[in-house]
Amino acid sequence: MAEQLIISVSGMRGIVGENLTASIAGDYGCAFGTFLKEKNISGTKTVCIGMDSRPSGQMLKEALSEGLCKVGFDVVDLGIVTTPGVGIILRKLGCAGGVVVTASHNPVRYNGIKLLLSNGIAPPPDAAEQIKQYFFNKKYVHVDASNSGKVTFSDQTDAIHIDKVLAIVDKEAIASKKIKVVLDSINGAGGRVTKKLLAEFGCEVTAINDEPTGLFAHEPEPTAENLTGLCEVVKAEGAKIGYAQDPDADRLAIVDENGTYIGEEYTLALATKYVFSKRTGNAATNLSTSRMIDGIVSQTGGEVIRTAVGEANVAKAMLEHDCIIGGEGNGGVIDLRVGPIRDSLVGIALVLQLMAETGKTIGQLVSEIGGYYMSKNKFAAEQNQAQQILNLAKNTFKDAILNTTDGCRFDFDDGWLHLRASNTEPVMRFIVEAKNQDIAQKYIDIVLKIRDEVLG
Repeated sequence: MAEQLIISVSGMRGIVGENLTASIAGDYGCAFGTFLKEKNISGTKTVCIGMDSRPSGQMLKEALSEGLCKVGFDVVDLGIVTTPGVGIILRKLGCAGGVVVTASHNPVRYNGIKLLLSNGIAPPPDAAEQIKQYFFNKKYVHVDASNSGKVTFSDQTDAIHIDKVLAIVDKEAIASKKIKVVLDSINGAGGRVTKKLLAEFGCEVTAINDEPTGLFAHEPEPTAENLTGLCEVVKAEGAKIGYAQDPDADRLAIVDENGTYIGEEYTLALATKYVFSKRTGNAATNLSTSRMIDGIVSQTGGEVIRTAVGEANVAKAMLEHDCIIGGEGNGGVIDLRVGPIRDSLVGIALVLQLMAETGKTIGQLVSEIGGYYMSKNKFAAEQNQAQQILNLAKNTFKDAILNTTDGCRFDFDDGWLHLRASNTEPVMRFIVEAKNQDIAQKYIDIVLKIRDEVLG
């Protein structure tokens, strides 16, 4: 069965040439421009556009630019840049909004369109739904020739991004340690800017898969099974840490000094550990993120605000509750001093600072934080099937504490389970965290039994 084009709060995502074409991208640009114009969100009529390194990105970027120009918006073409970089420069330039052409962690046959408002955050659900309806109903009016937009170019994103990150850490303290780093940028958008940042920190860097070809050297999601090569290089080089980015560089996974993948959950935990060693306040994360962050924050009397999955939800909570750090357990760290978007460069800087100040290895720092056993799983499911699975899970786990903010999170005395339909692909994701593997497996087996009952 052919996959459908997905349009959600996270934007648009599809298979290039099958359900995502230049024509569709152009119409989506018209819809976004019309929304920005009607809401008068910003006094300017300028939108900046960046893209990850996928070969299809140029075609989609040009189509989006044409669509925006048709409804009277000027476009600043940023070229190949990171997603957080777009969020940073659009605020610097005072743009009405921003667009990132990226399919994030998905394979190269996919691409997508992520929308950002003038505050650098993705549109909230009601706004995303309105843009979606403008697109479906073709509700936009083309301007005449004298009022059509124009395209200009900017190469300032990297420099502005690096300056923002350097401002939140002690560059000299990190540089004095001459930390040996291996960086895997998956041939995505992160390699160029991250190597510049690491050079500022005086790191000795071995970069692999750093050319922005978009032809990914391995599956792009930064999970353990996809990062065996990075683990081997860290061990062979005697590096102190290995960093892995996803194609648009908003997520970060870490490999320790022994060449061991420590898991994406520890990215936010380590960043939180450093920030809370210097400041007090609250943190925000989603329902699918490990309890490790709760343990760190509670030691200072702070509170962890839990939200639905999605960086826009976390960023909104951070702003509302004046949080000093936030993010998601997929390796995404948000520091509002840099920007309200998950940012792998922020994660890299905060973890290097923690290592420099404590003099401890990643292995030692992870051991101090401790942890639970966590299993992240997914399986194919259409929307109606996902709802059936959720209904059966509610009946099965009647004694659990239930949170339905985003799918269903079931809290037990010995762990928790979060079961939800993905916003970006036709799959169900379920995450289990428990005191040990045997307890987690008990819950996994129950969910898989429910899945088989529905899917057959």
